[in-house]
Amino acid sequence: MDSIRVMLADDNLNILRLLGDYLARKPDIEVVAAVSDGVEIPDAVRRHAPDILVMDIIMPRRDGFMTLEALNAMEAPLRPRVIVLTGLARDDFIMRAIQLGASYYMVKPFDMDLLYERIVEIARNDVPAVASAPAGQEETLDEQITNLFLTLGIPAHIKGYQYLREAVRMVMENHDVINRITKELYPGIARRFDTSASKVERAMRHAIEVAWTRGRLEAVNQMYGYRVFAREDKPTNGEFIAMVSDKLSVKQTA
Repeated sequence: MDSIRVMLADDNLNILRLLGDYLARKPDIEVVAAVSDGVEIPDAVRRHAPDILVMDIIMPRRDGFMTLEALNAMEAPLRPRVIVLTGLARDDFIMRAIQLGASYYMVKPFDMDLLYERIVEIARNDVPAVASAPAGQEETLDEQITNLFLTLGIPAHIKGYQYLREAVRMVMENHDVINRITKELYPGIARRFDTSASKVERAMRHAIEVAWTRGRLEAVNQMYGYRVFAREDKPTNGEFIAMVSDKLSVKQTA
Protein backbone atom coordinates (compact mmCIF):
# COMPACT_ATOMS: atom_id res chain seq x y z
CA MET A 1 0.00 0.00 0.00
CA ASP A 2 1.35 3.44 -0.90
CA SER A 3 2.45 5.82 1.82
CA ILE A 4 0.11 8.65 2.79
CA ARG A 5 1.56 11.91 1.52
CA VAL A 6 1.21 14.57 4.23
CA MET A 7 1.89 18.30 4.01
CA LEU A 8 2.16 20.49 7.13
CA ALA A 9 1.32 24.20 7.40
CA ASP A 10 1.79 26.18 10.61
CA ASP A 11 3.50 29.48 11.41
CA ASN A 12 4.86 27.94 14.63
CA LEU A 13 8.16 26.41 13.55
CA ASN A 14 8.39 24.31 16.73
CA ILE A 15 5.07 22.65 15.95
CA LEU A 16 6.18 22.05 12.35
CA ARG A 17 9.34 20.38 13.63
CA LEU A 18 7.53 18.27 16.24
CA LEU A 19 4.87 17.14 13.77
CA GLY A 20 7.43 16.44 11.07
CA ASP A 21 9.66 14.41 13.40
CA TYR A 22 6.73 12.43 14.78
CA LEU A 23 5.09 11.63 11.45
CA ALA A 24 8.43 10.79 9.80
CA ARG A 25 8.72 7.85 12.18
CA LYS A 26 5.48 6.35 10.90
CA PRO A 27 6.19 3.82 8.12
CA ASP A 28 2.95 4.58 6.28
CA ILE A 29 3.44 8.39 6.30
CA GLU A 30 5.58 10.50 3.97
CA VAL A 31 5.91 14.16 4.95
CA VAL A 32 6.27 15.81 1.54
CA ALA A 33 6.34 19.49 2.53
CA ALA A 34 6.15 21.91 5.46
CA VAL A 35 5.35 25.62 5.06
CA SER A 36 4.92 28.47 7.54
CA ASP A 37 3.28 31.08 5.30
CA GLY A 38 -0.36 30.77 4.26
CA VAL A 39 0.15 32.28 0.83
CA GLU A 40 2.58 29.46 -0.06
CA ILE A 41 0.11 26.65 0.57
CA PRO A 42 -1.69 26.41 -2.82
CA ASP A 43 1.57 26.36 -4.82
CA ALA A 44 3.08 23.81 -2.44
CA VAL A 45 -0.01 21.62 -2.83
CA ARG A 46 0.37 21.75 -6.61
CA ARG A 47 4.09 20.88 -6.41
CA HIS A 48 3.95 18.10 -3.84
CA ALA A 49 0.45 16.62 -4.35
CA PRO A 50 -0.24 15.67 -0.71
CA ASP A 51 -3.07 13.34 0.21
CA ILE A 52 -3.57 15.16 3.52
CA LEU A 53 -2.89 18.78 4.47
CA VAL A 54 -2.57 19.45 8.23
CA MET A 55 -3.07 23.19 8.56
CA ASP A 56 -3.47 25.91 11.20
CA ILE A 57 -6.12 28.63 10.80
CA ILE A 58 -3.86 31.48 11.92
CA MET A 59 -1.24 31.90 9.20
CA PRO A 60 0.70 34.90 7.87
CA ARG A 61 -0.61 36.65 4.73
CA ARG A 62 -3.46 34.16 4.14
CA ASP A 63 -5.52 32.58 6.91
CA GLY A 64 -6.84 29.05 6.86
CA PHE A 65 -10.32 30.00 5.68
CA MET A 66 -8.90 31.84 2.67
CA THR A 67 -6.67 28.82 2.01
CA LEU A 68 -9.65 26.46 2.06
CA GLU A 69 -11.39 28.73 -0.44
CA ALA A 70 -8.28 28.67 -2.67
CA LEU A 71 -8.08 24.87 -2.46
CA ASN A 72 -11.75 24.59 -3.43
CA ALA A 73 -10.94 26.51 -6.62
CA MET A 74 -8.38 23.87 -7.64
CA GLU A 75 -9.09 20.93 -9.91
CA ALA A 76 -10.57 18.07 -7.87
CA PRO A 77 -7.64 15.64 -8.35
CA LEU A 78 -5.24 18.19 -6.85
CA ARG A 79 -7.25 18.97 -3.72
CA PRO A 80 -5.96 17.24 -0.58
CA ARG A 81 -8.12 16.30 2.38
CA VAL A 82 -7.61 18.93 5.09
CA ILE A 83 -7.21 18.52 8.83
CA VAL A 84 -7.41 21.84 10.64
CA LEU A 85 -5.12 21.92 13.68
CA THR A 86 -5.56 25.17 15.58
CA GLY A 87 -5.98 26.93 18.89
CA LEU A 88 -9.38 28.36 17.89
CA ALA A 89 -12.22 26.41 19.50
CA ARG A 90 -15.36 28.35 18.52
CA ASP A 91 -18.28 26.30 17.22
CA ASP A 92 -18.86 28.80 14.39
CA PHE A 93 -15.23 28.50 13.27
CA ILE A 94 -15.48 24.71 13.32
CA MET A 95 -18.69 24.90 11.29
CA ARG A 96 -17.17 27.32 8.80
CA ALA A 97 -14.06 25.18 8.28
CA ILE A 98 -16.18 22.08 7.74
CA GLN A 99 -18.47 23.95 5.33
CA LEU A 100 -15.38 25.02 3.36
CA GLY A 101 -14.30 21.40 3.02
CA ALA A 102 -12.13 20.53 6.03
CA SER A 103 -12.35 16.84 6.88
CA TYR A 104 -11.44 17.14 10.55
CA TYR A 105 -10.96 19.95 13.07
CA MET A 106 -8.60 19.48 16.03
CA VAL A 107 -7.94 22.05 18.74
CA LYS A 108 -4.53 22.58 20.30
CA PRO A 109 -3.25 21.19 22.59
CA PHE A 110 -3.68 17.91 20.75
CA ASP A 111 -2.69 14.27 21.00
CA MET A 112 -0.09 13.21 18.40
CA ASP A 113 -1.35 9.63 18.30
CA LEU A 114 -4.92 10.79 17.72
CA LEU A 115 -3.77 13.06 14.89
CA TYR A 116 -1.95 10.15 13.26
CA GLU A 117 -5.05 7.95 13.59
CA ARG A 118 -7.21 10.63 11.96
CA ILE A 119 -4.73 11.09 9.11
CA VAL A 120 -4.86 7.37 8.37
CA GLU A 121 -8.66 7.16 8.69
CA ILE A 122 -9.28 10.14 6.45
CA ALA A 123 -6.75 9.04 3.83
CA ARG A 124 -7.89 5.40 3.75
CA ASN A 125 -11.57 5.42 4.63
CA ASP A 126 -12.88 8.87 3.68
CA VAL A 127 -14.48 9.39 7.11
CA PRO A 128 -17.14 12.12 7.46
CA ALA A 129 -16.10 15.55 8.67
CA VAL A 130 -16.00 15.86 12.46
CA ALA A 131 -14.37 18.05 15.07
CA SER A 132 -12.34 17.41 18.19
CA ALA A 133 -11.86 20.01 20.93
CA PRO A 134 -10.84 19.85 24.59
CA ALA A 135 -13.93 19.79 26.78
CA GLY A 136 -14.60 22.94 28.75
CA GLN A 137 -11.81 24.93 27.13
CA GLU A 138 -12.22 28.68 27.73
CA GLU A 139 -11.24 31.21 25.11
CA THR A 140 -8.85 33.96 26.06
CA LEU A 141 -9.67 37.57 25.16
CA ASP A 142 -7.02 37.47 22.42
CA GLU A 143 -8.64 34.35 20.96
CA GLN A 144 -12.08 36.00 21.01
CA ILE A 145 -10.75 39.09 19.22
CA THR A 146 -8.87 36.93 16.71
CA ASN A 147 -12.00 34.84 16.05
CA LEU A 148 -14.09 37.93 15.39
CA PHE A 149 -11.52 39.62 13.14
CA LEU A 150 -10.94 36.47 11.09
CA THR A 151 -14.66 35.98 10.68
CA LEU A 152 -14.95 39.54 9.41
CA GLY A 153 -12.14 38.87 6.96
CA ILE A 154 -9.45 41.13 8.43
CA PRO A 155 -6.17 39.35 7.56
CA ALA A 156 -3.73 38.95 10.43
CA HIS A 157 -0.72 40.22 8.48
CA ILE A 158 -1.89 43.81 7.93
CA LYS A 159 -0.93 46.47 10.47
CA GLY A 160 -4.50 47.59 11.04
CA TYR A 161 -5.31 44.12 12.42
CA GLN A 162 -2.67 44.52 15.17
CA TYR A 163 -3.66 48.10 15.93
CA LEU A 164 -7.39 47.29 16.15
CA ARG A 165 -6.70 44.33 18.41
CA GLU A 166 -4.63 46.51 20.73
CA ALA A 167 -7.34 49.19 20.68
CA VAL A 168 -10.04 46.69 21.69
CA ARG A 169 -7.85 45.50 24.58
CA MET A 170 -7.28 49.08 25.73
CA VAL A 171 -10.99 49.95 25.60
CA MET A 172 -11.98 46.78 27.46
CA GLU A 173 -9.50 47.70 30.20
CA ASN A 174 -10.70 51.31 30.35
CA HIS A 175 -13.86 52.07 28.39
CA ASP A 176 -13.46 55.84 28.77
CA VAL A 177 -10.44 55.80 26.46
CA ILE A 178 -12.79 55.44 23.47
CA ASN A 179 -13.85 59.03 24.15
CA ARG A 180 -10.23 60.14 23.80
CA ILE A 181 -9.43 58.26 20.63
CA THR A 182 -7.28 60.94 18.97
CA LYS A 183 -5.62 62.25 22.13
CA GLU A 184 -4.98 58.98 23.95
CA LEU A 185 -5.88 55.78 22.07
CA TYR A 186 -4.09 56.43 18.76
CA PRO A 187 -0.96 57.88 20.45
CA GLY A 188 -0.88 55.01 22.98
CA ILE A 189 -0.96 52.39 20.24
CA ALA A 190 1.60 54.34 18.22
CA ARG A 191 4.04 54.28 21.15
CA ARG A 192 3.63 50.52 21.61
CA PHE A 193 4.31 49.83 17.93
CA ASP A 194 6.91 52.56 17.39
CA THR A 195 4.92 54.43 14.76
CA SER A 196 2.82 57.59 14.47
CA ALA A 197 -0.77 58.19 15.54
CA SER A 198 -1.74 59.17 12.00
CA LYS A 199 -0.39 55.87 10.62
CA VAL A 200 -2.34 53.97 13.28
CA GLU A 201 -5.54 55.77 12.29
CA ARG A 202 -5.02 55.11 8.57
CA ALA A 203 -4.10 51.45 9.06
CA MET A 204 -7.22 50.87 11.18
CA ARG A 205 -9.41 52.53 8.56
CA HIS A 206 -7.84 50.31 5.86
CA ALA A 207 -8.49 47.14 7.91
CA ILE A 208 -12.15 48.06 8.35
CA GLU A 209 -12.40 48.82 4.62
CA VAL A 210 -10.98 45.35 3.88
CA ALA A 211 -13.58 43.74 6.14
CA TRP A 212 -16.47 45.57 4.52
CA THR A 213 -15.13 44.75 1.03
CA ARG A 214 -14.77 41.02 1.69
CA GLY A 215 -18.45 40.55 2.47
CA ARG A 216 -18.23 38.42 5.62
CA LEU A 217 -20.42 40.65 7.77
CA GLU A 218 -23.29 38.15 7.80
CA ALA A 219 -21.03 35.53 9.37
CA VAL A 220 -20.48 37.83 12.36
CA ASN A 221 -24.19 38.58 12.60
CA GLN A 222 -24.85 34.82 12.67
CA MET A 223 -22.20 34.43 15.38
CA TYR A 224 -24.05 36.83 17.68
CA GLY A 225 -27.55 35.82 16.61
CA TYR A 226 -28.63 39.29 15.51
CA ARG A 227 -27.54 42.12 13.23
CA VAL A 228 -24.27 43.57 14.51
CA PHE A 229 -22.83 44.98 11.29
CA ALA A 230 -24.56 46.20 8.13
CA ARG A 231 -22.90 46.65 4.75
CA GLU A 232 -24.50 50.04 4.17
CA ASP A 233 -23.30 51.37 7.54
CA LYS A 234 -19.52 51.08 7.55
CA PRO A 235 -18.42 52.36 10.97
CA THR A 236 -15.68 54.82 11.82
CA ASN A 237 -12.63 53.49 13.66
CA GLY A 238 -14.09 54.56 16.99
CA GLU A 239 -17.51 53.06 16.27
CA PHE A 240 -15.95 49.75 15.20
CA ILE A 241 -13.71 49.53 18.28
CA ALA A 242 -16.61 50.44 20.58
CA MET A 243 -18.93 47.84 18.98
CA VAL A 244 -16.37 45.04 19.20
CA SER A 245 -15.47 45.94 22.79
CA ASP A 246 -19.13 46.04 23.82
CA LYS A 247 -19.90 42.66 22.24
CA LEU A 248 -16.90 40.99 23.87
CA SER A 249 -17.67 42.59 27.24
CA VAL A 250 -21.22 41.25 27.11
CA LYS A 251 -19.93 37.79 26.23
CA GLN A 252 -17.43 37.78 29.12
CA THR A 253 -20.13 38.68 31.64
CA ALA A 254 -22.75 36.31 30.22
